[in-house]
Amino acid sequence: MSADSRVRAAIIGQGRSGRLIHSDTLKRLGDKYEIIAIVDPLENRRQKAVELYGCDVYSDYKELFGRTDIDLVINATPSHLHVPVTLDLLANGFQVVCDKPLARYAAEVDQLIEASEKSGNKLFVFQQSRFLPAFEQIRKIIDSGVIGRVVQVNITYNGFARRWDWQTIQEYNAGNLLNTGPHPVDQALQFIGIDATPQVTCYMDRTNTFGDAEDYVKLLLHAPGKPVVDVEISSCSAYPNSTYNIQGTRGGIKGNVTHLDWKYYKPEEAPEQHLTREPYVNAEGDPAYCREELKWHGDSWEFADEHKLGSFDHMCREYYVRLYDTLATGEPLGITLEQVRQQIAVIEESHRQNPAPARVLS
Repeated sequence: MSADSRVRAAIIGQGRSGRLIHSDTLKRLGDKYEIIAIVDPLENRRQKAVELYGCDVYSDYKELFGRTDIDLVINATPSHLHVPVTLDLLANGFQVVCDKPLARYAAEVDQLIEASEKSGNKLFVFQQSRFLPAFEQIRKIIDSGVIGRVVQVNITYNGFARRWDWQTIQEYNAGNLLNTGPHPVDQALQFIGIDATPQVTCYMDRTNTFGDAEDYVKLLLHAPGKPVVDVEISSCSAYPNSTYNIQGTRGGIKGNVTHLDWKYYKPEEAPEQHLTREPYVNAEGDPAYCREELKWHGDSWEFADEHKLGSFDHMCREYYVRLYDTLATGEPLGITLEQVRQQIAVIEESHRQNPAPARVLS
């Protein structure tokens, strides 16, 4: 770190993620981070970086090699370059934050873990959705026990969109599952746990994309003693559902990234019932359907941020605040490479179940 205790960072890539997410977040956290170098092959992006951040600029990340004043390198290159560039950075003495998806295959994650351990340089993965305020609130509600045992979790990242950029092309490790998927899949696996290997059932389709990668994903995860987790990432949903719908034995939670509602009943307040094998009748002795009136309790939550950021920018900020604590004090970040490996293994299995023959693209 620098003399003023700031983390000196270099950022590779000034596309949408590199500039509008990583660079802008670190600039807002100027008391904790200093952007000292930017790498991008495009001249206009390098010039913009000088204007915005007043830093050194390079056209090739290998020009960073040999610098000893860099505490952290952020790899915001296109997805298919994440593994080779990260391996190169680790081997040349840098701590690295790699954007999602970390890799295409679980074996590649094993390579990265081995390279980190061998070099002694730490590798972090930008899974900032773990710190989404709505998701953290959901975990608090579940941990309180009020909705009982969680039976099913639905996470839905839906909308209607036609897309034609590089994030639609298989050879660039693109498609909805590898691009958007690391966010909901990371959250989904928190309900499964690293101690279990989930059963994976996945369906994919190409609907509105102009590329050859999928833009519809239905993913079901389950493991013994764990809830069923349903993840849907669709670009052909004209009527999007709630982002979250969680079913428990005493109640449930529904909502999106800025608002949640939950309700539950208290067992001690519920009418006493007993199983019967006799034909069920009502108080008048007529055939009836068994139903009861439960007293429901409920509450709601609204996203509010003291920094006046939207929920997306908030979770990006929170990631880098917690990463700073990790770098400064050794405080665990909470997102482990083993967890990310589990995520990539799920994504790999999903693609195995849905082989997509490449089209000839113009």
